[in-house]
Amino acid sequence: MMLKNILICGIGGVGGYFGGKIAYKINSVKNPPYNIFFLARGKHLEEIQKQGLELHTSENETLLCKPTLASDDINDFPPPQLCFICVKSYDLDALINQIQHKLMNDTCIIPLMNGIDIYERIRKNLKKSIVFPSCVYVGSHIEKPGVVIQTGNPGFFRLGYDPKYPHFKPNKILELFKELKIKAIWEDNPNPAIWEKFLLVASFALVSAHYSQTLGQIIEDKQSRHLLEKIMEEIVMIANKKGISLKKNIIQDTIDFCRYYPKVIPSYSRDVQKGGKNEGDLYGGAIIRMGKKYEVPTPTTASVYNQDL
Repeated sequence: MMLKNILICGIGGVGGYFGGKIAYKINSVKNPPYNIFFLARGKHLEEIQKQGLELHTSENETLLCKPTLASDDINDFPPPQLCFICVKSYDLDALINQIQHKLMNDTCIIPLMNGIDIYERIRKNLKKSIVFPSCVYVGSHIEKPGVVIQTGNPGFFRLGYDPKYPHFKPNKILELFKELKIKAIWEDNPNPAIWEKFLLVASFALVSAHYSQTLGQIIEDKQSRHLLEKIMEEIVMIANKKGISLKKNIIQDTIDFCRYYPKVIPSYSRDVQKGGKNEGDLYGGAIIRMGKKYEVPTPTTASVYNQDL
């Protein structure tokens, strides 16, 4: 497999951070061997087309990141060998329908999204290509059109084998990430990492939206903390029934980890407060559906999620 064309679908906080870093690295060498394409939209796209993406990182860097081409039309791009999917879950189905005619049988897809069923959501509409189950760790957001800001530790992601292609060799992909200075951690079995990330994101997101609280406020408030732990317990029970092995002290470890981010408000909570589209189905909906499938009661998740719909 020859890697030449890289496509970033969605240039929000996540896509802007990783896509921006890749574009900056590609453009730092003469006659680069790779092309980087941004699928974006609206005023954000217009600013990127004018002057590139401005990326501010936690390492005190301000990078001007210019893709080979940025467009809102997938037909403007050549077929990619590598494709990152960095959109909100409610845009995922439409995106797959939009891009699938450009994807090849050996296109490698990395979905940098939160959720325990992202792989299944993609495979529902996409029968070709190689899709690596993955999870992402980065604190970043669009500050204004054309500008992305990243805070906290440098971003990275974990990825592992596509269940449909368990014998695919990822060596060239991993070598590319090393060359581009992108931190990617390969897991032969990525499911525990994906569920651990989901445990954190889903539980805090649901409680934050319910009580309009930051992570720190949730931890310190007895009522909120109790609700948080109950939702976490439901997620852990589903994971156990599904055969996903999580660490023994995962609930306490997750809460302790979030103590370092007391002022953070999950994006789902912000979206609920604003009204309109949100990723509730990715969190509450997925927990309730999987609870039914594996015969695990999820009364706490259901009560919180249904009230906030």
